[in-house]
Amino acid sequence: ICFLLFAVLYIVSYFIITRYKRKADEQEDEDAIVNRISLFLSTFTLAVSAGAVLLLPFSIISNEILLSFPQNYYIQWLNGSLIHGLWNLASLFSNLCLFVLMPFAFFFLESEGFAGLKKGIRARILETLVMLILLALLILGIVWVASALIDNDAASMESLYDLWEFYLPYLYSCISLMGCLLLLLCTPVGLSRMFTVMGQLLVKPTILEDLDEQMYIITLEEEAIQRKLNGVSSTVEYQTVELERELEKVKSKKTNLERRKKASAWERNLVYPAVMILLLIQTSFSVLLVALNILYLLVDETAMPKGSGGPGIGNASLSTFGFVGAALEIILIFYLMVSSVVGFYSLRFFENFTPRKDDTTMTKIIGNCVSILVLSSALPVMSRTLGITRFDLLGDFGRFNWLGNFYIVLSYNLLFAIMTTLCLVRKFTSAVREELLKALGLDKLHLSNNPRDSETKPSANGHQKTL
Repeated sequence: ICFLLFAVLYIVSYFIITRYKRKADEQEDEDAIVNRISLFLSTFTLAVSAGAVLLLPFSIISNEILLSFPQNYYIQWLNGSLIHGLWNLASLFSNLCLFVLMPFAFFFLESEGFAGLKKGIRARILETLVMLILLALLILGIVWVASALIDNDAASMESLYDLWEFYLPYLYSCISLMGCLLLLLCTPVGLSRMFTVMGQLLVKPTILEDLDEQMYIITLEEEAIQRKLNGVSSTVEYQTVELERELEKVKSKKTNLERRKKASAWERNLVYPAVMILLLIQTSFSVLLVALNILYLLVDETAMPKGSGGPGIGNASLSTFGFVGAALEIILIFYLMVSSVVGFYSLRFFENFTPRKDDTTMTKIIGNCVSILVLSSALPVMSRTLGITRFDLLGDFGRFNWLGNFYIVLSYNLLFAIMTTLCLVRKFTSAVREELLKALGLDKLHLSNNPRDSETKPSANGHQKTL
């Protein structure tokens, strides 16, 4: 069963990566083999990331199914042993991908072989293994020095020699904490950014707008730019490049207007408001659950994500509303994951990290796979820490040391609630803030220069109107 689940995830991951991978003609067989090996390792990592995302939803829905049909013959394969095994395999493969496979893929891709050796695959593998050994020694030395500075104890130093039982879980716990901090930064941004993303994907209602007149204006602009482009000399390259960019923008606006004209009245006036209201309800419900979890943390010790030994799989429902509550928890978990990915690529530091269809280098694909692996591995921990679900973390996910620290968990919940609320308030008050700045004559100071929050489009009289 584990193999079948992983095979399905691997096939889906392969199609996703090949959709974005650059279609370059490889001149040398050696480079083609290296790229193919790196592609397989990246696909394996992305499949492990998808499995880590599905851990909590699969466990929650399995618990409810076992409660509803305890003696059913056809679901005897679904038991606590399978679920515990999935959690342990996800933890093992996450460590393997993060510390071995992805560093190997990156160094293997960048290697050329040591000077003096015969060039080939063996020389590149030898250089990659040497680089991995040096990297492992470097990380091990950093952890030893940090342990000596923070906790200069003989027991703590001796425990570092136990690589399998202490060192790797401790290192993975630190990376999980970093992943949760990255989710804390990305998810509130993504929750507010989701409104803009869905607004770009859906057709907006046409209120007090004349689409035919806007279409006529856009067509005139396109013809004018095309005439300028035909009249510009080929020797003036910078003018040609600027005009081609303007032409692409105008064509994109024209395509959007044509799509809005072809859309039905139901799609324009019903789907868009319904989706926006649904996003607002989900975001508000997430903040409400986090606020309730803060109260639980203050009054009840069992609300901590570590140390609360809950009932076994199939013994009791973890949701107050039974199957409906479990379904809502699963929807919220997926919504948080999508929002975190959107927020990750919306941050200015990672903007150039966004993959492009048929134009993404293998190095950038490896970086994206590592980032998604860190986010997906931290998602179950974040969901349990924020109180989105009461399902206890199984396997090595529940052994992280920082999960038992009350102040870290409480601070994490408070920061998430505050940052999400501030991002939403800023999102929905941006238009009012822009108008106030214009009324006070402060718009020239560029106090609010976020291009994502504003959209420009031609009005009926041909001028540019900013909403």
